[in-house]
Amino acid sequence: MKYRMSVLIVLFSTLLFVAGNAFAHCEIPCGIYDDEVRMSLIEEHAATIEKSMNQIVELEKGGNANQLVRWVTNKEAHANELQHIVTQYFMTQRIKFDTPDYDKKLAALHEMLVYAMKCKQTTDVKNVEMLRQAAEKFHKLYFHQ
Repeated sequence: MKYRMSVLIVLFSTLLFVAGNAFAHCEIPCGIYDDEVRMSLIEEHAATIEKSMNQIVELEKGGNANQLVRWVTNKEAHANELQHIVTQYFMTQRIKFDTPDYDKKLAALHEMLVYAMKCKQTTDVKNVEMLRQAAEKFHKLYFHQ
């Protein structure tokens, strides 16, 4: 009985570990990359940031303070996730020193980081548009070499 319980605990713990890391990306390197998915996630985060900004502006006119805080938190979280993809995925794992147009790709990625930061600081949707433009610039450089 003790053995069976130990096996169940180990299996359950393993399942929790795997499930919790299913969306994480390794730096081993594992060799399993889906760059287009990451770009789609960046676009999705930008859309969510923009929606959050619009909701914040509406709620600032008079609304539920709890919802206002939730939208601000949502905007921050999506900007952070976007920055994580840019740094931990593209800058750390995908852009190598000898990559063609290395400097231009890094500049586009840096621009994305800066506009994601500006999105955290304000509700100015112009920053989301600049973020999207930087993402498109990087996309063209990265996928159409």
